[in-house]
Amino acid sequence: MAAIVEFKAVGRDYGAKRAVDNLNLELMPGELFALLGHNGAGKTTTIKMLVGLLRPQVGTVMVGGYDIVEATREAVSILGYVPDQPYLYDKLSGREFLEFIAGMYGYDARQAKVLIDREVERFGLESFVDDLCESYSHGMKQRTVFAAAMLHNPQVLVVDEPMVGLDPQSIRLVKDLLREEVSQGLCVFMSTHTLAAAEEIADRIGVMRQSKLLFTGTVDQLRKEHPDSHESLESLYLHLMSDNGHPTESETSDDTQPTAQEDAKSP
Repeated sequence: MAAIVEFKAVGRDYGAKRAVDNLNLELMPGELFALLGHNGAGKTTTIKMLVGLLRPQVGTVMVGGYDIVEATREAVSILGYVPDQPYLYDKLSGREFLEFIAGMYGYDARQAKVLIDREVERFGLESFVDDLCESYSHGMKQRTVFAAAMLHNPQVLVVDEPMVGLDPQSIRLVKDLLREEVSQGLCVFMSTHTLAAAEEIADRIGVMRQSKLLFTGTVDQLRKEHPDSHESLESLYLHLMSDNGHPTESETSDDTQPTAQEDAKSP
């Protein structure tokens, strides 16, 4: 089986700061991959390159066999993306927002209704989907954005901190949905600080530190590589990330964001 997502020697700088350094990674259909790392490690930059919001300065990102730079339209057509800060149009209802998304993917009104009804039921949006988005809580916005990301039946779902702001019931809903979709062949790339969620639902994890991918594999493989650490993923993660027991200064700040001028200079 061929990989559906490939990072081939990918790198990205912001001025003098190296955000992602020589990233090589393959993800398969039917796999849930969780990317872990301190703020500033390069996770957000990696995600933005994967979904086409940033261009790699070196290397290649492939989605479904398409180069995300050379064949952006084809690559993003099989992607769904849930950012860490859900954005909706305040003066639209949730249903109108979903209709807008369906239209962007070329569905007619009849097809859109079928798809929207499916997602409304799946994410439990019935009680608020016809209210204006400006009245939504963070959790309601997050569930609506999830529904929008799944509307076109993507082959790859990219989610950045999917559990933030959700109540326990919604967290359980998202976990169960992701595992169900992965069992049917969806590839999920998830960035998270919620180590318990990663340990519970991820098939493999990756750990980034200071722009480099330090580890990829299962939690059991990580335990075997660090037998002196404790059993929990939290303990293993902190052991792997520590520098004499403390994260470095660059690992305690957010990923550096490019200015418009810097991004315009990228190839």
